[in-house]
Amino acid sequence: MPLDKEIKTQLITDFHRHDGDTGSPDVQIAILTKRIAHLTAHLQTNKHDESCRRGLLKMVGQRRRLLAYLRRTDYARYLAITERLSLRHK
Repeated sequence: MPLDKEIKTQLITDFHRHDGDTGSPDVQIAILTKRIAHLTAHLQTNKHDESCRRGLLKMVGQRRRLLAYLRRTDYARYLAITERLSLRHK
């Protein structure tokens, strides 16, 4: 289930590091977090949608890898993005 174009554009403008930035880890984590929240709500009403559940787990894993990369390379940015998106971190 893709995000609406307006929502995705808003996330990109909120989390970009410079003009034209659409692929930095910050932006990717923000978009994945929004999609994860959307799919979680979908799965609460459709408990037996296994293909959706698989996609959700893949997205959670991808976000986890991006967060681990950000934590390794720039810990201050990692803390800032986890705080802004209200994600738990270790």
